[in-house]
Amino acid sequence: MKLDPISLRLFVAVMETGTIAAAAAREHIATAAASRRISELEGALSAVLFARSNKGTEPTAAAYALLGLARGVLNGLDDIAAQMQGYADGVRGQVRVSANISAITQFLPRELRDFMDRYPRVQVHLQERISTAVAREVAENIADIGILNAGHFGDERIALLPYREDELVVVVPKGHPLSRRRIALRDALPFDFVGMHPGSAINNRVTQAAAEMGLPLKTRMQVTGYDALCLMVANGMGFGVMPRGSAGLYLRALALVAVKLDEPWARRELVLCVRQGSELLPATRLLVEHLQQRRADERASP
Repeated sequence: MKLDPISLRLFVAVMETGTIAAAAAREHIATAAASRRISELEGALSAVLFARSNKGTEPTAAAYALLGLARGVLNGLDDIAAQMQGYADGVRGQVRVSANISAITQFLPRELRDFMDRYPRVQVHLQERISTAVAREVAENIADIGILNAGHFGDERIALLPYREDELVVVVPKGHPLSRRRIALRDALPFDFVGMHPGSAINNRVTQAAAEMGLPLKTRMQVTGYDALCLMVANGMGFGVMPRGSAGLYLRALALVAVKLDEPWARRELVLCVRQGSELLPATRLLVEHLQQRRADERASP
């Protein structure tokens, strides 16, 4: 049985776009030829990948099982070409990074700049995701490295490595009744809350803490980024909760203050994750080592 990368790439495109026609257009191949290739792939694997009906195609369980394997093969082929070219002029390759917004706004800009200055022929593709999605993308070989909040994700396919720590604070306008030196979450709950989008780790933690106290969380609105959150807080829509390092980007410009949140869960650990048991490709390994070294440097500095 022979599998060719063109058919595997087409299969992945069908899974990602939802239809054979859309996948054919993305891969610059005729729809009839794409349909024939998918049928030949099913024949080679002796497995039905798509249930066909007058409503279109629906992936089967076999298709979902093949998806991660196909991505791994295709990424491996791409990396082989990049690494072989790199023998003459240094390290080459590409690294897919999936990270939450806390890591992106606090740590990654400088760390990735330093890494890419040192290894200019390594391409880093960064995507922002919530922590649960980060873990899933690494497990399913959509990303090579993930950066997320430490927690119990219950997925034996990923391995967690230490990365950084951050601190959650309450953000309010200057002169707000909560603009003190420190407060407990209980002090803030009588006021409206400006939260992040559903599923975010901060929202989940604040909601859980309020429920444990038996107090309501008066969520007035939810936004998709820390910039939008700070703008809403600055215009009197409520208080926000976000990492101190991220809040520092907006405090002066929007006349906000960051108030220490006196809760044990306000100190958080961010971790790296990679696929369990898989050998890291050279470019990926170098980036993991670089990110961990920056953590060690921070801890060693007075």
